[in-house]
Formats: sequence, structure tokens, C-alpha cells
Amino acid sequence: MGRIRLVAFDLDGTLLNDDLVIDSRTKEAIRRVREKGITVTLATGRMFSSARPYAVELGLDLPLVVYHGAQVRHSKTGEVLFERTIPLDLASRLIAAIRQFGYAYNVYLDDRLYVEKVAAENEEYARRAGVDLHRVEDMLTFLQEQEKRPLKIVALRDGPELDPLEASIRRQVGGEVYFTRSLPHYLEMLNPEVNKARGLQALAEREAIRPEEIMVFGDSYNDLQMFRYAGWAVAMANAPAEVRAAADYVTGSNNDGGVARALEKFILGG
Repeated sequence: MGRIRLVAFDLDGTLLNDDLVIDSRTKEAIRRVREKGITVTLATGRMFSSARPYAVELGLDLPLVVYHGAQVRHSKTGEVLFERTIPLDLASRLIAAIRQFGYAYNVYLDDRLYVEKVAAENEEYARRAGVDLHRVEDMLTFLQEQEKRPLKIVALRDGPELDPLEASIRRQVGGEVYFTRSLPHYLEMLNPEVNKARGLQALAEREAIRPEEIMVFGDSYNDLQMFRYAGWAVAMANAPAEVRAAADYVTGSNNDGGVARALEKFILGG
């Protein structure tokens, strides 16, 4: 492994344990990595407002890759450096398709989480993300009135029940949407130009960092493009087999200091 200048961490299932906490060993390892002059950032599907508190906890003062790479935004100033949104006509078609299935869903606009009906799935999502829900009477009318394009739309349901919805939308819109699942019960839909690798690339080019100088950590399918882009990819032990197979190294799980163990092994010298 060559010189590493940038390390990017997924949050859920990677940097965070199952209690959604960064353990003390991991925080110390990251502090020591930063002392070496290595840039550290987050690359997550979460909203900016949901990811930012963890950046503050780690003392990060740089752009974060959020919304699966649909936005790159500075952790302190809030400046948006890169953004790709969903066209309004496409967003309307996606919402109409979700409504046909009767599933709960979220719409993300101006870094706020909007819902049409407050279902248990919406409440659990908001609790996990640490953000507020904002209810609107009719989502399609609301989007047209705002004249703004959402960053992301997420359908919420048990994983197997989302498969027919995804298949139906794929038949209708084809390659117009990027689909991903940060967790099995979230079907996340974004601009087709979006993925974590694209967001990370925007950040790396700004900092004049080459892909081979980047180490990334992840645990799910939405991390695979980032694994292929970066010079060194680390998968968590709790990742699915396909994700582990795509990594250069498999560390421990998110609950037993997997991030710290890999940093200590490859960057901090044990």
C-alpha cells in the first residue's frame, strides 16, 4: 500500500456501532491519523444535518460526502461544493409509483426531511438519523410550489417488499434513477450521476488527491463504487459477502473496533 492522504468513512454499520456511537478507541485512532496530516472525511447516505454532528465530534473541518454523494458540503461553513438533484418531473413519477404501493416514504429538500403521512417507518428513520420530520399535505403540490428539486427520495418497507417496487420503477424510468440501499428496508433513489465515488472524487480533485492515495471504509452495497474508485478499500466484518469480496482488506465488525484495528494496522503501525 502506498502513501495515504485521505481516509473516508461510511457511518452506519462502519464508523458507528449498533448504538450509533463512535467508540473511544476509534476516536483516538482517527485523532492520531489526523495528527499525521492525513485528511479524514465522512462518506454517507445520510443527510448533511444528520452526518454533521459526527464530524463535529471528530473535530473535522472539511467537506463531507453526504446523500450517497449527491452533495459534498463543508462541515463547518455549510458551503455546497457539489450537488446533483432529481428533476421535478422524475421526482413526481417516483412519488406516484410509491403511492401505488402504499408505502411510507421520505423526500429530502434543502436538507430537511419531508413526509406526506407520518407512519411508524418515518418516525423510526427520523429517530435513527437524529432529524425532525416536516409534514406536508400533498407532496406533489408541495414540490411544485417550492420549485426546487429534491436530493433524494426513500421508500421505507421491509426489504423483500421493496423488491417489487424497485422492479416496477425500473420498468418505468430505466436508467433515469440511481437506486441503492444503505439498509435493507430503505430503497433510496437519486440522480443517476450520483454515488459515493462521484462525491469522493469531487472532494479529492478539490484537494489534489489521487485515487490511489485514498483509503475508504464501508459495509454495504452503496459503498462498492467507492471501493472501486479508491486505492485501498476496507470492508467491515458485518458487511455482506459480496461487499467483503470487493475489498482489499476485511477488518473487524463495527461493534468490535474494526475501524480502529485497520487504522492501527495500516497507518499507525500497530
